[in-house]
Amino acid sequence: MEEELCSALPPRRRGRGRAVPLIAGVDEVGRGAWAGPVVVGAAVTDLSPPPELPGRGGRTIGLTDSKLLTAAHRERFAEVLPGWLAGHGIGAASPEEIDELGMTEALRRAAVRALEALPVRPDLVILDGAHDYLGGRWPVRCEVKADQRSVTVAAASVLAKVHRDRLMAALEGEYPGYGFADAAGYPSPVHQKALEERGPTPHHRMSWSYLDDLPRWRHLKKHRDPSAGEGQLSLL
Repeated sequence: MEEELCSALPPRRRGRGRAVPLIAGVDEVGRGAWAGPVVVGAAVTDLSPPPELPGRGGRTIGLTDSKLLTAAHRERFAEVLPGWLAGHGIGAASPEEIDELGMTEALRRAAVRALEALPVRPDLVILDGAHDYLGGRWPVRCEVKADQRSVTVAAASVLAKVHRDRLMAALEGEYPGYGFADAAGYPSPVHQKALEERGPTPHHRMSWSYLDDLPRWRHLKKHRDPSAGEGQLSLL
């Protein structure tokens, strides 16, 4: 995909020479979780062949959507990708930002933080999915299943997933029983049981509908107050 897009973009000048345009792949992880931040990865390549991992029987494992890789393969790719990429960045939006601003704005902020962390400014951003949540600061191309068709988006997907999984696993010692190390804050029977018995932690999203199913804790749910303006919350 990157080669095709590069051919449609004007080359950028570098000193007296000309270089290929820079394309950044962007992907998110954590959108559907009950707890933890939403994390966005951004990655830029120089169009060289992506790294591969050795597999069984002499086969190789190619870079693809993080959800299609095992945890061990994601970790290994996360080790080698920084040496292959021309640049990468990670951005996050906290549960508090998600509650106050909504997911779309939280995603936008996390994506901007990831792109601003890149050492170079891309000429084009490939967003995984059909919706441009980034806005007008960069030229954007939305592609459904881009994490399976674009190596830059796949790299961003892996780096974001590994980063977020590590963040959530680190919470396991302080908040045991919620399954943070195994399910990374996503819905699971273990997570549901812990919420019923102990309630939400400071890392949970308090405006989300899972609280409706917790009679003991639903009074803690935060609601947006339409009369107070965008992003304002109240306890109802």
